[in-house]
This record gives sequence, C-alpha cells and structure tokens, in this order.
Amino acid sequence: MGNNANLLHKPANPGPLGLNCFAVTTFLLSLVNAGIIGNEAAGHVWLTLALVFGGVVQVLAGMWEFKTQNVFAATAFSSYGGFWIALGLVPVFVCKGIIADTEVSTTLLGWFLVAFTIFTFYMWIASFKTNRALAVVFTMLLITFVLLDIGHLVNPAFNIAGGYFGIITAFCAWYTSAAGVLNEVYGKVILPV
Repeated sequence: MGNNANLLHKPANPGPLGLNCFAVTTFLLSLVNAGIIGNEAAGHVWLTLALVFGGVVQVLAGMWEFKTQNVFAATAFSSYGGFWIALGLVPVFVCKGIIADTEVSTTLLGWFLVAFTIFTFYMWIASFKTNRALAVVFTMLLITFVLLDIGHLVNPAFNIAGGYFGIITAFCAWYTSAAGVLNEVYGKVILPV
C-alpha cells in the first residue's frame, strides 16, 4: 500500500509530450520553409498545430515541468509553446485586419526569430548538462534559427536550408520523445539518450 501511495504523488514525466508537440509543429512548418509543401496547402493545418498542439499543449507540458522542478524543460516548453502561439497568431491577425500585412514584414519576422535565437543559444549551452539527445535537439534548433534569421534578414534562400534543418530538428525531438516514453514503459533503456 505504501508503494501505491508514493505512485499517486509522483507526477508523470511531461517531457516526451512537450518534445512531441515541438516536433510535430516544427516538422510541418519546416516542410513549408524547405519548399516541400506550399504554404497554402499547409496553412490551416499549420495554424491549428501552432496554436493548439505546439502552443497550448506545449505550454501545459512546460507548466507540468515546473511541478517536477525541472527548470530547463519548464522554461523550454513554456517559451517555445509561446513562440508557436505568437507565430500562429500573426497570419490570423492579418486575415482579421487587426494588423496590416505591411506591418508584418520579413524583417520584423526576422527580428522575432533573432530574439528566439538568443533564447535558444543559452538553452543550447544549458542542454549540455542534460543528455546527449537533448543537446543534439538544441544544436539542430540553433542552426535552424540562425539559417532562418539569415533567410529573413539577408537572403531568402537561407530559409530553404533552415527548413531542412528544421526537419532534422523535428526528427531529433521525436527520437528524444520516443526515448522518454519507451524507456519509461519498458523500465530499461530502449533508446539511449
């Protein structure tokens, strides 16, 4: 009975959920950035993912990470969840006429990305103290952001490279999410991190 009482108070690891939210949304937008699928074809699905799954659900994973006292994951999931919500609201606000399309210039989006590149940079440094799988996710994400920064502020051709690195980032995040689920469920290392 004592063991069951302890299980009731031990929260489940929200990390795999947050990583999956991040991976799915990053994957779809990166397909657009890489030019593999058109923005119009992905538009509604991408917005839904950005606002709900990559946004709200990932923020929830971040809040649950606060409960586990994991400041790294809490900060990462909450911040990137906010990133997806903010990015997803830009086209919604343009369509509704809340902001003019001219206000959302490539340059402004570039600086939005630069702000998250700065955040990603120090999270990348912190990721070295977590595990190799997360360090790889943050390395790929940092490269993705830098390429997208250049693509929005200097040369749009870099957005395509950013898209391909975003796809790699998504697969790295999926691997890390899968490791968190499978290693927990099987009670042993199935996928090393």
